[in-house]
Amino acid sequence: MRAMEWNLDGVFLLEPTVHGDDRGWFYEMYSERTLEDLGIPARFVQDNRSFSAQKGTLRGLHCQTEPMAQGKLFSCTRGAVLDVAVDVRRGSPTYLKWTAAELSAENKRLLWIPRGCLHGFVTLTENAEVFYKVDAPYSRAHDRSVRFDDPLFSIHWGLSDPMVSSKDAAAPLWNDAGIEFEYCGRGSKI
Repeated sequence: MRAMEWNLDGVFLLEPTVHGDDRGWFYEMYSERTLEDLGIPARFVQDNRSFSAQKGTLRGLHCQTEPMAQGKLFSCTRGAVLDVAVDVRRGSPTYLKWTAAELSAENKRLLWIPRGCLHGFVTLTENAEVFYKVDAPYSRAHDRSVRFDDPLFSIHWGLSDPMVSSKDAAAPLWNDAGIEFEYCGRGSKI
């Protein structure tokens, strides 16, 4: 597996080594040892899947606050998505910046999003399915959302009228969200 830091401090785009022949293909999607060797400090406690039937479905921007903040290893196993991370760790060299990567069943890429980043994605195809691992369990009490179209971030989602949930449509702007993360340096969990 190859890892490339992806425009935000601590965010990595991972490209697995795919072994293929006439029968099909195989690749290692997750290995604790490999991630440790790449400098990604994560022990996962929960796996999640999400399916979106319509192209243009946008989910995000989401995070969980301390002490239940989550790092995510995100992949698309069917169709394609534009996956977005926003660094909201005060003191980070990339504070309030965003990055995006196209993840698809075809390219098999994964994105590591560390704790202290907002996360969201928009489906680029119909019938898109994502699979992701998190390093802390879901906690409703710590679940937070920020508007996907907050002008402070100016994220280029690639569409003008996405399908969003009522929760995401009602999310506050960043300056009203009351979310606090501190940057603890490269390689830290948060």
